[in-house]
Amino acid sequence: MRIKILSCVSLLPIFAIFIAFLILPLGWILMNAFYAEELESYSLENFRRIFASQFYLQSIVQSLSVSFYSSVIGLIIATLTSYSIYALSPSKLASFLFSLNTMFSNFAGIPLAFACIIIAGNNGVVNVLLKSMGIEPFFSIYSNIGINLVYIYFQIPLGVLLLFPAFKSLEESHKQASKILGASNVVYWIKIACPLLAPALLGVFVILFANAIGAYASIYALNSNFNILPIRITSLVAGDISLDPYLASALSVVLMVIMLGITLVANFMSKKYNFKAL
Repeated sequence: MRIKILSCVSLLPIFAIFIAFLILPLGWILMNAFYAEELESYSLENFRRIFASQFYLQSIVQSLSVSFYSSVIGLIIATLTSYSIYALSPSKLASFLFSLNTMFSNFAGIPLAFACIIIAGNNGVVNVLLKSMGIEPFFSIYSNIGINLVYIYFQIPLGVLLLFPAFKSLEESHKQASKILGASNVVYWIKIACPLLAPALLGVFVILFANAIGAYASIYALNSNFNILPIRITSLVAGDISLDPYLASALSVVLMVIMLGITLVANFMSKKYNFKAL
């Protein structure tokens, strides 16, 4: 009994932090999202302003676009990388590659943006080298393509970290049994490996999507004018010209609804896929 009491008491700091930094801010956001400052009452005015504005609609579309493409491409590359490391395991090379990937996963935010500017900025190493060779630079890290590449870069290490344990569910006995029954490698991957990995792939996709749609530091350091939801929310909360925390709260709710929708769809597909696989 005393151990249970001590265990509950030791959890109090965690619950206090959880309430102070998640529950209370979330409640504040939900309350302010429905408060119209001009009308001085609670209504759907903030959401009407969002969906009536082409500027805010563009931020939603661009956030969805960059998050989706970077998550899909990052997931594909992370899957191939995870399988390669898994195929090399156990070995010193596999351990080294996984440790290197872990180090890369922590290289994000401002340091990543600074590195990209040094390498591929207007006066970066690549562009200066091309100009010295008489070649006009054809790539800008500040463009839409460049920003997507930056997103893909920081998605890959996270995807590898999350996917690598899933490959341990692929037992060698499954592959050997399929070969004995006359199945080719293609049939093995379609009928056995992919159904086993599908729930993990869907789960990692949701995490990568959330990681991308909430990213702020890297994109702000590269191009603060790029119109996505995190930058729009920040500009409304801490902007020098426009300050509207109520509209920022409404945009935050839109962001949460998008993530909730993606999560529910992924969970539904995962359960349905598992049922068919069985």
